[in-house]
Amino acid sequence: MARAVELAYRGRGATAPNPCVGAVLVRDGEVAAEGWHQRYGGPHAERECLADARAKGIDPRGMTMYVTLEPCNHTGKTPPCTDALIEAGVAEVVVGAMDPNPVAAGGAARLARHGVTVTTGVLEQECLDLTADFRLWQDTHSPFNILKMAATLDGKIASRFRRPEAVSCPESFARVQELRARVGAVVVGGGTFLADNPSLTCRLDPLPDGFVQPYAVIVASRLPERPEQFALLRDRPERTVFLTTLDSARSPLADHLRERGTSVWPLPGSPGCLNLATGFERLRYDLGCHYTLIEGGGRLALHCLAQGLADEILHFVAPRVLGDDQAPAAYAGRSAAPMSETMDLRIIRTERSGTDLLLTMRPD
Repeated sequence: MARAVELAYRGRGATAPNPCVGAVLVRDGEVAAEGWHQRYGGPHAERECLADARAKGIDPRGMTMYVTLEPCNHTGKTPPCTDALIEAGVAEVVVGAMDPNPVAAGGAARLARHGVTVTTGVLEQECLDLTADFRLWQDTHSPFNILKMAATLDGKIASRFRRPEAVSCPESFARVQELRARVGAVVVGGGTFLADNPSLTCRLDPLPDGFVQPYAVIVASRLPERPEQFALLRDRPERTVFLTTLDSARSPLADHLRERGTSVWPLPGSPGCLNLATGFERLRYDLGCHYTLIEGGGRLALHCLAQGLADEILHFVAPRVLGDDQAPAAYAGRSAAPMSETMDLRIIRTERSGTDLLLTMRPD
């Protein structure tokens, strides 16, 4: 099942709004075939796994399949996976998590009615973490928001001079580019926009066929007075969105940005404390963003955590110490608070990323 989870993550982004699913076919305790859901509208993980077995000349009859999510039991863009498993003669199916979608659920019961041995709840938490995005899309109007942070060991994201200098290693930079390739929008705060003049593009080389760069989203109470000074507003104004206050959205600066093709969306709330949920919902429904990547600024990071909008946190820890109390921190903006008021997170994965440590976390 752990291998099935690992395979499933390969499809993340491409399968939206469907879940990521992995499957492994086992004979005599050895992996015989593997598969994962690779793209929306394509074959599901179970069918990919059976196709892998056929390509290897393996008969799946009497074998066991481990699958991270309950096999679907309805006809959507593809036929039911339960039919494929029954026809293939798979003797046992081990399920990680049950399908939360009532339209597709019921696969385990149907398999059992056809004589297939079904076991559920194996590595259930890991499989639930895998489908957290899918369950969020089922239950809310929000995209799945991934908060990315890179900081030194003492929690600094830049020097006090706020120059756009790398904190993490080249391997971590490459991983962020892979993330940008999977999301619909990259979100930064106004301070990062002004200090770094970022492009917020995916810089993979080569880019995937037909790739469209993610939207660039800036959360800022004040709008730029000279748009032509910023790379985003010169190179792709029509792919840029400002989330700002009601007053700023009604200003001549906002009208000027709209004339250049840039979107300016008003949000409720006060400067420095905008209600971001409305903006994120518009990203999903107006622009089709199922995932966002929140990248820039300690204040924006804390703001998203506090509003319950950081669904997953990817925190790169660079083994470096800056030691400057005046340098900006990874998460900032609260006044004095006791330890009893921390925003607690749950670590779901730790791994090396070049010379860095990558912590993958979820709200506790």
